[in-house]
Amino acid sequence: MRRIKWFCCLVFLLVSTHTQAVSYPLPPEGSRLTGSVQIITVPQDNMQPLEAFAARYGQGMSNMLEANPGVDPFLPKGGSQLIIPQQLILPDTVREGIVVNIAEMRLYYYPKESDTVEVFPIGIGQAGRETPRNWVTAVERKQEGPTWTPTANTRREYAKEGLSLPAFVPPGPDNPMGLYAIYIGRLYAIHGTNADFGIGLRVSQGCIRLRNNDIKYLFDNVPVGTRVQIIDRPIKVTTEPDGSRWVEVHEPLSRNRAEFASTNRVPLPATPALSAMLKGEGVDAALAEKALERRSGLPVNISAPARFNPLERESL
Repeated sequence: MRRIKWFCCLVFLLVSTHTQAVSYPLPPEGSRLTGSVQIITVPQDNMQPLEAFAARYGQGMSNMLEANPGVDPFLPKGGSQLIIPQQLILPDTVREGIVVNIAEMRLYYYPKESDTVEVFPIGIGQAGRETPRNWVTAVERKQEGPTWTPTANTRREYAKEGLSLPAFVPPGPDNPMGLYAIYIGRLYAIHGTNADFGIGLRVSQGCIRLRNNDIKYLFDNVPVGTRVQIIDRPIKVTTEPDGSRWVEVHEPLSRNRAEFASTNRVPLPATPALSAMLKGEGVDAALAEKALERRSGLPVNISAPARFNPLERESL
């Protein structure tokens, strides 16, 4: 996935944030569309990076960059408009526990006996140090004040860039795992961070990274034994009870470092679910094709005639 690799080199262009997940009403069975797109105007005297706006509205950098192509991530232009992608299609899987869709860099938490779903932006593994895909596991344990022991490979990778890593990092605010960790399986964790700019980017060693307030919420609310499912679905579709058909398309993850560094866009064919939808009546195939090309990360109504097209900035 071409996720603005150089942005990971921003050194503490950070903003103190007090954000938490976006809580969405859980749509009834048979519906998977929830939330609504917001449009905000950047203050004329803006001196904040895009990360500040992403954190304020519970989004990751990837979500904001997909929805706002061409925006300056260092300093969005004063007076310009930003699309806040707070409408989404729930993943087509069980509404239980934690569901992570690494393609969209979001974590979904379905609290028991609740009519809401809590959605968090995440950072994931770098190309070559992948976060697992297509995996069902569970929360094995939780740790306040986690320690970090970098592997020999990780220390060598840092050394190649002229950086020195200690063999052991004790608990505390300087720990890359943050202040809380939720361990899934034996090798991976959902944890906090000491550098918020990595949320919505491929920056970790394979674990799932959240902003500190977000991991604190999960740490306090997710019990040991909770089901965890990790999927990789850049395309999500839904046919709503009113008959409208929607597609949400994200940039697919690169499969290796060479693909990650390439300037050629990764092909994105229609999934079986989208292909089946396109074969039916009442679908605007041209709009669906445009959604596949644009990859805005926004749900697009591809009904014919389409009622709403967030791909066209002029119509917003």
